[in-house]
Amino acid sequence: MGDEITDIWAFLAASPLLWLTMTLVVFQGSLWINRRLGGSPVLHPVLISMGILITILLLTDTDYDTYFDGAQFIHFLLGPATVALAVPLYENRQQIRALLWPLLVSGLAGAATAALSAVMIAYLMGAEWVTLMSLAPKSVTSPIAMGVSEKLGGLPSLTAALVLLTGAIGCILAPGLIRLLRIRDDRVKGFAMGLSAHGFGTAQAFGISATAGAFAGLGLTLAGIMTAFLLPLAVNWLPTLMGG
Repeated sequence: MGDEITDIWAFLAASPLLWLTMTLVVFQGSLWINRRLGGSPVLHPVLISMGILITILLLTDTDYDTYFDGAQFIHFLLGPATVALAVPLYENRQQIRALLWPLLVSGLAGAATAALSAVMIAYLMGAEWVTLMSLAPKSVTSPIAMGVSEKLGGLPSLTAALVLLTGAIGCILAPGLIRLLRIRDDRVKGFAMGLSAHGFGTAQAFGISATAGAFAGLGLTLAGIMTAFLLPLAVNWLPTLMGG
């Protein structure tokens, strides 16, 4: 009986459908847990899902590549979901046009700070070059971050995990920081959340208001574009900044 169960599991584990279904079921369960606990940002559904899925993969001795054969279908949908953010941006185009230059300047400052601070801290802690390049694009949405990481010589899979952690941590810290800094303008709240916590922050910003969600989408978009175009150029200066 034990051998039969082992054979059945081996067959199922090799099927992409298993891990696609597992991911969806675990995330729905994590949403339920989060709601039952009052929607606490500390127990973000994605963080809960990550913990459960990692545990399952370890217990079943399943490697990441096998898991991603199924999860890649969800990953593919990140691209269309990001493009769909153009709809709220268009609806708020008048407000965005009026604040164009402040948004561009703050977007550039935010994207540069996110990348440089992570890389410099990791460098001071002794991280290797491949780790630094995996860290650099961690504050933008996954499809862009993974592509940039691969181009820079990083590990896309590591970058994907760092993107998830960045977004989850951003969602956890954002409500407290917004209250601490007494930010009342939904445009500022949304833009900051999208810029620093990409898709996670944008989803949370839509919970504040449609305006916050639109500006979060703009922050996410600006961070992605600036990182994709400017980070590969900036990497050439990193050895100089690091004194080597």
